[in-house]
Amino acid sequence: MNGLSIIVPAYMEEDAIGPTIATLKELKSQFCIPVEIIVVDDGSSDRTGEIAASDKDITTIRKSQNQGYGAAIKSGMRKAKYDLIAITDSDGSYPNERLVDMLQTFMDEGADMLVGSRTGDNVTYSKIRTIPKVFMRGYMEWITRQEIPDMNSGLRIFRKDLALHYVPLLPDGFSLTTTITLSLMCNGFTVRYVPIDYFKRIGKSHIQPIRDTLRFFQLIGRTAVYFAPLRFFAPIALVFFAVFLVSLSYDIFTERNLGDKTVLLFTFACNVLLFGTLADMVRKSFQIISMPPLR
Repeated sequence: MNGLSIIVPAYMEEDAIGPTIATLKELKSQFCIPVEIIVVDDGSSDRTGEIAASDKDITTIRKSQNQGYGAAIKSGMRKAKYDLIAITDSDGSYPNERLVDMLQTFMDEGADMLVGSRTGDNVTYSKIRTIPKVFMRGYMEWITRQEIPDMNSGLRIFRKDLALHYVPLLPDGFSLTTTITLSLMCNGFTVRYVPIDYFKRIGKSHIQPIRDTLRFFQLIGRTAVYFAPLRFFAPIALVFFAVFLVSLSYDIFTERNLGDKTVLLFTFACNVLLFGTLADMVRKSFQIISMPPLR
């Protein structure tokens, strides 16, 4: 590994971007490998881009229009010159000083991705926003068969080559972190977690809870079909089969005749299970051909 590129996506963060850059610059001398800082101004109409661009010690990418959190990180990854990527937010919510020991842990454990899990002693987080995430996290753990303490933390370190390999699947919005976590876990790569604190952000949040939650579910479902189709379709087939058994019992003990709906339910259950099995076989075939190398 030849260095670490720290990517900071920023949108309308003129009050926070300066202190964030200053903190990251102070940390550079503490890393054991070369470090660059890349700020991606995602079409801000305030002074965010101007403040970042005024610092000649960092690389600034300025977009003409807002494209989304994920799009900003992907732009930063393409610009990055080192083979390790770290991402953090520009709003002061993450303890960026933890990146130093996170990098050491990443190297010591031979991880492909190390995530800062917001489960530390000092976490300021909206209780309302945790409600849908409980269900989404449970579903992700079912798909990956692994424990996921924090599915979309924005403080993490990962291999650049892996991220670029999955770029076509990564969304332009806030769900990028969730999608890349699923992508790596479902393909046998090592994802580790370390607890971190999480603070109240500087300025106003740009997350729209209802819209972004619906997009989370949509993207998790799509990624599950792509990487673990059998685990996605098998529960659906089981539901059809359970309803089939109820309908079959009703037909036998009440109608004394096998109804059309019972036959259809059995057919649906078999077709869904067969489709999931075929999709899983196709996925494994493509995985053998196109999988990036394990370390």
